[in-house]
Amino acid sequence: MGADDDTCKMGEAGKVKKFGSNSVEMDEFGPQLKLLKANDQIRELQTIIRNKATSRGDFVFYADRLIRLVVEEGLNQLPYTNAVVTTPTGCKYDGVQFEHGNCGVSIMRSGEAMEHGLRDCCRSIRIGKILIRSDDDTNEAKVFYAKFPPDIHKRRVLLMYPILSSGNTVIQAVRVLAEHGVKENMIVLLTIFCTPNGVRSVINKYSGIKILTSEVHPVTPNHFGQKYFGTD
Repeated sequence: MGADDDTCKMGEAGKVKKFGSNSVEMDEFGPQLKLLKANDQIRELQTIIRNKATSRGDFVFYADRLIRLVVEEGLNQLPYTNAVVTTPTGCKYDGVQFEHGNCGVSIMRSGEAMEHGLRDCCRSIRIGKILIRSDDDTNEAKVFYAKFPPDIHKRRVLLMYPILSSGNTVIQAVRVLAEHGVKENMIVLLTIFCTPNGVRSVINKYSGIKILTSEVHPVTPNHFGQKYFGTD
């Protein structure tokens, strides 16, 4: 994540007026992009996170709340199977349960902010990590570290990265997952804020991936990682 806050560029002023809280022209991105359903609670969380006057304690608290909402909806993208259980009264109940074979992968370091929310929902889920940094000379995103469950090629992957700006980091992460045998249609990207260009870059490169976010907006809060971990 860059250290810059969400600063509006002159060329983006018109776009900002067109993109509301989490409203965006969905037709361009099709079913690959899924937005959380807009409501005042989500809008307030987004506002607090974007506010430069928010204290770090409040920032982490409200960021965790928004992360949890994204993670919960992300779990809805995973496959379920029918399950019949017996209640304490001896009655049979027709329900559902997760299919086995899911895992999380966080793009370090900001993606690690989402791990707690995932573990709160799935206590035993396995989580891998990818470290990607920009080259000082070329500004190109490069992979420095990757560690996954050994059978990740058999799993559905919840890829966690809170801010999708240019899309370069996510593209590199998906490339590494593909090199480990993970198919595009087995990846769900969980992100909190993303730009239209970031979404466009990722789905143009990987047409099978699904992206879940709370907001698509030309300006993202790029201070997220520094603020969350107290390094700003």
